[in-house]
Amino acid sequence: MRAILVVNPQATSTTAGGRDVLAHALASQVKLDVVETDYRGHAMAVARSAARDGIDLVVAHGGDGTVNEVVNGLLADADGDPAKVGDVPMLGVVPGGSANVFARALGIAHDPVEATHQLLNAIENDRSRKVGLGIADGHWFTFNAGMGWDADVVGRVAKRRGKQTTAGLYLRAAVASHLRPPLGRPPLTVRIPGEEPTEVLTAFVSNTDPWSYLGDRPVHLNPGSSFDTGLGLFALSGLGLPTVFKHVRQALLTKSDQHGRRLLRHDDLPMIRIDAAEPVNFQVDGDLVGQRKRVEFFSVPEALTVIV
Repeated sequence: MRAILVVNPQATSTTAGGRDVLAHALASQVKLDVVETDYRGHAMAVARSAARDGIDLVVAHGGDGTVNEVVNGLLADADGDPAKVGDVPMLGVVPGGSANVFARALGIAHDPVEATHQLLNAIENDRSRKVGLGIADGHWFTFNAGMGWDADVVGRVAKRRGKQTTAGLYLRAAVASHLRPPLGRPPLTVRIPGEEPTEVLTAFVSNTDPWSYLGDRPVHLNPGSSFDTGLGLFALSGLGLPTVFKHVRQALLTKSDQHGRRLLRHDDLPMIRIDAAEPVNFQVDGDLVGQRKRVEFFSVPEALTVIV
């Protein structure tokens, strides 16, 4: 088996020693090349080349941003068209970030050493699974995407964080973005198959559950979402403090389905279209993509094979 290990040295919990241990362990089972990323988009370029060169496995060692880049590189030649997804290298993940949402949702250990052991055992026993992904405006996402408040938070955090990203930083960004939204709060119109259009103020799209983590605490918006189902939608038509407090509390304290007068919630959707009255922030997998007035989100079943 030919494999490439893609390491993001700037990720929260990656170290030179950990990289060397991981590389040595992998090299005992596969023919391995190691690449350390040194610029934004580097992981995507490496994964795209790996797919074109017929590499069998690409292992991402970093946070969710590194994983997202690798996934987008592996599927780059599909040109955003789910129908063009063909045979691509398998994906392996050894967490090295702060949240590691995709890895945790797959049952991969948060500790890099334990995750390495899991990966080696999976390779030795030829153990893998297919996962569905989401795609929005040409960007593949593994666990979540959104327009509005959550994307505002992502953008604010990106301007302030160094290597360390803390739950407190996200909480402060969430409060600041709620009180002073950088692009205002233009209405969003949500369109889903078989339903009348609905106006909301912010929209969260899930590809799995939890939607994210706040420190060690999972955030559950669509508990029915998984890599084997369609997309989950969680959208709020009001952002008053009572509404926000109610749903944030439920998201952090329970895994049960949320309900509310201001809540629009669906599971297992094949597609979602969101139109904004004015440009709003748009994020995928915790990375701010930019501003958009319209985004279509699609579920792509069994898009990728993950060693797990």
